[in-house]
Amino acid sequence: MLWLKAFHIFFVVSWFAGLFYLPRIFVNLALVPMESAAERERLLVMARKLYKFVTPIGLLAVVTGLTLWFGFGFSGGWLHVKTTLVAGLLAYHFYCGRLLRQFQAGANTRSHVWFRVFNELPVLVLLAVVILVVVKPF
Repeated sequence: MLWLKAFHIFFVVSWFAGLFYLPRIFVNLALVPMESAAERERLLVMARKLYKFVTPIGLLAVVTGLTLWFGFGFSGGWLHVKTTLVAGLLAYHFYCGRLLRQFQAGANTRSHVWFRVFNELPVLVLLAVVILVVVKPF
């Protein structure tokens, strides 16, 4: 079980690194004028590669987490709240994919300020998840 926990933590940390950085790329994309094609394309390549890299890592984080839950019988109300937050993170992750496709199509309508706020959501979820896992308040 300890090996599985170690890999789960590794995948979660790696996934969050992507969830923190991808929207930062979106902030920069929203700031780049459409006339700056080279800079825009460089940022799009970075965003595409990052999204493709962290998607399987996120899925591995979820699979190892579910294996810990169902394989080793963790229980408590905190776990249900954590699972709900993780479902929200999955939605956030795939919404980032949708935003990336909008940038690729030149159809982004959101400002860099919106992306700066959007970028903070996983930080808040991470804080809540860590508190739930460590403190187990209920």
